[in-house]
Amino acid sequence: MKYRVTALLLVFAAAGLAQYRMPPIPADKFTPEQKKALELVQRPPRPPVGTTGPFIPLLRSPELMNRLQETGAYLRFQSSLPQKLVNMIALLTARYYTQQYEWDGNYPMSIKNGLSPAIADAIGDGRRPANMDADEEMLYNFVTELLQNKSISDPSYERMIAKFGEKGAVEAAATVGYYSTLAGIMNMARSPRQPDSKAPKLAPLPH
Repeated sequence: MKYRVTALLLVFAAAGLAQYRMPPIPADKFTPEQKKALELVQRPPRPPVGTTGPFIPLLRSPELMNRLQETGAYLRFQSSLPQKLVNMIALLTARYYTQQYEWDGNYPMSIKNGLSPAIADAIGDGRRPANMDADEEMLYNFVTELLQNKSISDPSYERMIAKFGEKGAVEAAATVGYYSTLAGIMNMARSPRQPDSKAPKLAPLPH
């Protein structure tokens, strides 16, 4: 386990991290708490990429990292919402914060899970996608209202409840919050994009 963690961190250390405010911590400097946090974040269903991106700065607070990654594991992999919509929430949130690492990871996953590339690309451009199905349009309205207005209108709330119930509405809002938290941490740390990403680069958007 420790060799895989060390190898992953060395890859990022060699990737031009001068821009990093919080670069990877050398493996020989890990505290016992940090070592434990790295072990936990790599447990299935997370892939090895669980030790990169937001978890590099989060390792400065291993207890927070443990609690946040448990929440994220539920929202990402066990949510009552369809996986396509979970990925769509991540894309909308990454676009709102212009968070490239978050976008890089969720762009290919969203398409793999059934989101149209045209819809994903429109989100990346900051445009309202055309030809969304009913669930996608409902989710798009819900998330964009929460991000932009910091609230949900009655029509958007009622449509969400009718389709996914109160549990689904809570989990959708929580997923926005989860990805917003990661985006804020990575934007603070100036985390680089994922290496070898084929996802489109996000241009800054005015707010």
